[in-house]
Amino acid sequence: MTTAQIGIIISILVYLAMMLLVGFVSSRDTNDVKDFYLGGRKLGPFVTAMSAEASDMSSYLLMGVPGLAYFSGIADAGWTAVGLIVGTYLNWLFTARRLRNYTEKLDAITIPDYFKKRFRDKSNVILCIGAAFILIFFVPYTASGFSACGKLFSSLFGVNYQLAMIASAVIIVGYTTTGGFLAASKTDFIQSIVMTVALFFVLGYGVISAGGMSAVVDNAGNLAGFLSLNATHNNVTGAGDPYGIFNKITMFCWGLGYFGMPHILLRFMAIRKSSELKLSRRIASVWVVFSLGIAVILGVVGRAMTEAGALDSLIEDPTSASKAETLIVVLAQQISSHNFIFALLAGMVIAGILASTMSTADSQLIAASSSVSENIIQETMGINLSETAAMITARATLIAVAVFGVIIAWDPSSSVFGIVSFAWAGFGAVFGPVMILSLYWKRINRYGVVAGMTAGGSMVFIWKYLVRPKGGVWDLYELAPAFLVAIIAIVIVSLITPAPEKEIADEFDHVAKMS
Repeated sequence: MTTAQIGIIISILVYLAMMLLVGFVSSRDTNDVKDFYLGGRKLGPFVTAMSAEASDMSSYLLMGVPGLAYFSGIADAGWTAVGLIVGTYLNWLFTARRLRNYTEKLDAITIPDYFKKRFRDKSNVILCIGAAFILIFFVPYTASGFSACGKLFSSLFGVNYQLAMIASAVIIVGYTTTGGFLAASKTDFIQSIVMTVALFFVLGYGVISAGGMSAVVDNAGNLAGFLSLNATHNNVTGAGDPYGIFNKITMFCWGLGYFGMPHILLRFMAIRKSSELKLSRRIASVWVVFSLGIAVILGVVGRAMTEAGALDSLIEDPTSASKAETLIVVLAQQISSHNFIFALLAGMVIAGILASTMSTADSQLIAASSSVSENIIQETMGINLSETAAMITARATLIAVAVFGVIIAWDPSSSVFGIVSFAWAGFGAVFGPVMILSLYWKRINRYGVVAGMTAGGSMVFIWKYLVRPKGGVWDLYELAPAFLVAIIAIVIVSLITPAPEKEIADEFDHVAKMS
């Protein structure tokens, strides 16, 4: 083992030990199921903001976005970033406060539980549909995180991919099962800081290696379409391909997904006071602008380094950005080769990649396990569990979900960005329209909710596998059409079926006044 590898391993082990310690400490404050899944609604504004964004920014922040920018320029990555920034701000502005007040009044601790109580669905149909879709999309989403960890250690140390992935999953499951939501939120807060430091450090190193910012602009500018928001660089022909309105809409629509992300919405529900959400919104908005902006620039800097001869090309296949996603890993390896101190710093960068993956995976495991143990086993199946039994069930379910995630991620050729984009569309279409309308439209009823969830979830699959492959004007990210179809279904079905009971309408007015 080389000195560089030893330095990297030391930094990573210190980081992982710190995460497990946080999980152990948090376990002392996790006394019941409400604490395990929602932290007892006692998160502060800083932890709420940073843990929400860290759980959102999975491995695509440090691997997917820079890789996309490295591969084709700033258009794809840039429009995605703009959509995510706008979506983040609007979600905090319109969803956070009202959802916090509503769920506290209803005593709801999961998203499906909120919908059930909001619409007085005694049949548990909404609960079942919501829990089912959470499992359908969260298990592969979690698998993408495990896959990213496996690829990371495999490429760094040459260890077996599956072994590295399993080890990563065990650590994530370890601190999450111990401390639950509090552990996930506190570690996410720490991980957001690690991710930020890693991005700034690697960006600075890249700019210096490329010969300065002016050299970066010159080298990247020599690639046709690379620095344009209206064109992408074609690695096959070397030309700049037009980036039309449909392409921009496709990437911008990533922002719609925020309104339906259970692991982000849970942070809104868990803050100790709804009045503190304004501060959280500002913190989150600033962080997401900086982090995504740096991620895009990092991709440009990396490509400029390649053009300047300071970095080997990361384009093995001119039609695939898969290899380009390893940009930050390759840069960390390059940094570690200088001396032991640099190796320790490179280890911090690798810890940043781990942080981006772990911060999302732990939150997804919490949300997925809650949908099974709380919504399906106890509420739908009617199995009454004691507090102790409920905690055991919650932890056992979390482990089971993780095992399925490992199975799905077993193939090392799986694409991180591809899996994330599909799951993101699924959650955005299933829960986003229902969430917005449940908070702002009094006339929505349970029939509309069932129709909207079913239509949105189905359209994600239909559009991705049947419509989008046709190409041309149909080559649109599945979230946009599925989101629209879900809204239409909710509105039409709600209007042609009986209006909500007076009790539900009065409750809506009460929460609206509070918000």
